[in-house]
Parts: sequence; C-alpha cells; structure tokens
Amino acid sequence: MTTLEKMKILSDAAQYDLCDYVNHNKSSQVNLPGIYEATGHNGCKIPLFKTLITNDCKNDCKYCINQSKRNFTRLELTPESLAKAFLGYYGRGLVNGLFLSSGISDDVDSTMEKQIETVHLLRNKYGYDDYIHLKIVPGASKDSIKRAMALANRVSINIEAATSSGLSDLSSTKDYNKDILKRLSWINRLQYKSTTYPNSTHTTQLIVGANDESDKEILTRMEKIYKNSNLKRTYFSAFTPIEETELGDKDPCSTDRTGKLYNADSLVNEYHYKVKELVFDSDDNLLLTQDPKILAAENMDIFPVEINNAPLVELIRVPGIGIKSAKKIISIRKKIPFTNKEQLRNLGVVVNRAEPYIKISGEYQTTFNL
Repeated sequence: MTTLEKMKILSDAAQYDLCDYVNHNKSSQVNLPGIYEATGHNGCKIPLFKTLITNDCKNDCKYCINQSKRNFTRLELTPESLAKAFLGYYGRGLVNGLFLSSGISDDVDSTMEKQIETVHLLRNKYGYDDYIHLKIVPGASKDSIKRAMALANRVSINIEAATSSGLSDLSSTKDYNKDILKRLSWINRLQYKSTTYPNSTHTTQLIVGANDESDKEILTRMEKIYKNSNLKRTYFSAFTPIEETELGDKDPCSTDRTGKLYNADSLVNEYHYKVKELVFDSDDNLLLTQDPKILAAENMDIFPVEINNAPLVELIRVPGIGIKSAKKIISIRKKIPFTNKEQLRNLGVVVNRAEPYIKISGEYQTTFNL
C-alpha cells in the first residue's frame, strides 16, 4: 500500500478529533487526503494536515472507529514518512499547519514517542517552524507531555466525558481522574514553561450524546476546568454511530445540540457566566430553539442596563453585545455619552436583540418580549 493510500485511511480515521467547531465535513479529498479546515480567531479558514500516525489501538472506546474490537485493516506511518508527506503539502502551499494524533498501538509511552519524533524531525531536521497541534494520549508521562509542549504550538487531551461514570460507560481502559484530569492538570502547569513556544495553548474535546450525560453536567465540568486552568477551548463532538461498535445502533447526536453547547460554553468560558445563570429544561439540557444568552437574560434582575454607566460585567450580559463591542462602548462613553441606538449598531451591537435590555441616557429602547 502506498503512503498516499495509507494517508487517506489514517486521515479519515482522524476526522473525530475536531479542529473546527463550524465545519462538519467528515472526510478529505481522495487525491489530497488529510486537509481539514480550522477557523481562526478572525473567522478565516486555516487548512491543516490532520492525520493519525496509526489507527491501531488497544483501547475499547465504544464510540470509536479505531477501537480494539473492530475488525479492519490496521495501518501505521513512520515518523519520517509522515513528516515528508506533510512537508510535501506545506511546500505546495496546501496547508498551514499540522494536527497530529494517534491510536495507542503498543503502549502509551511508545505512542507518544512516535508523535514526538515526528514533530522533532519537522522542527530540527527539516527546519519547519509553523503551526503544530499535537494530541496528548491519556495516561502519557509528565516527561513526554513536557517534551511535546516544547515542540508544539498547541496540545490537547480529550476528556471525552463530563464525569468519571460517564467515561466508564464509554471505555473500560481509561481512568478518568488519573489518565485524563491529572494529565490535563500537568499540561496546565507546564503551559508557560516552554521556552520555544511560551504562548502555547491547550484545548480539550468531549463526545456528546454517546452516554446519558446532560448538558448541565457537561457545562458544570467545563466551568470547573476553566476556573482551575488556562484551557483555551472545548470542542464538542456530536456522537455518530459506527458500525461494528457497541454503540453502532444508538441514535446520533444532533449538531443542533452541540451548537447550543458551543453557545453556552462561550458564555461560561469567555463571558464568565456561572452555570447556575443558564436555563435548562426538565432533563437538564439546553433548549434547542432559543439562544442561551437571551434565556439567561430573562431570568436576571439587572435589566435594563444604562449604556452610559453599566459596568463591563453587565454590558456583556446584554444579548447582542459581545465582549469587543462592550469594551468599545466603555472606551467611547468616557469621552462622549451615547444618545441613540444607531451609534451602538455602528460598533457591531446587534441592536434588535439588545433593545429590550438597555437604556440610553435614561430612555428605554423598547419593552421586554416575555
């Protein structure tokens, strides 16, 4: 089998490690396997080469295409062949970075060593100094995590579930507290000790809908992690049933659900909402038909807020006002007060959402739509 044929299989097997929360494409091009788009901070699309080193895995994760119990062809790329394949794409301007992951074929240490060797070759043999995202394997040693973080711009470890019992429902080979949360803590403590990439970041990912965990359980876990770490972002992977797995007959998770989780997670992570401020249904799930920020606002007693003197923490709780526009409002009103909503619209405020929740110079803009 050629390297290209292997890359096609291994890159498609890597589709479940998310690098983007917008793009739900699940396979890459036949002639250009492994190219997936990520979304940058400014909304631009960044093509990454995303692949596994191997799809051989000893873990029995019930949702996973690479789990040990599935009967399919197991393949592996050597660090050298993978590095050269990536550089071929990079040299042609097809990708701007590498997203590297792997199944656990033998043991955790040897798996991490293969990933680290691949990145080491790129950095030190071939002089590549652009973006690399490296997946940390659950149970990885502190030394291998440290070495990985010295080479990569971003690392991540998938927590997969919100609770220990939730992970036990999905896998019998991983210890939630020891193999995952402890490693997440190590990553956080090591984050700013890299002299090569001192501004490196780390992320995580959950599988949504594979077990019975509610949105409230998921967001409560993330609230705790954000409070105690510098985690950059959480990716929510909507469960998709895979043939020949224990969950092959289970209903898939709607991307509408993961979409609402992204909305609510942003409120918790970036806007510093408490989970108790959010609104859930009787099953502790988010309502799919309504904006979590608007629902939360309707239960708060701070509205309407005065645009010309409300503090930042209140402004960012107004539907239609984001963090950037709130900071612009504060900066401008120091020099001259706002007098009408068109001034807000010019700053990027979604005025039709914000109107029921604000006053400008003491004047109500509209009434609540309750």
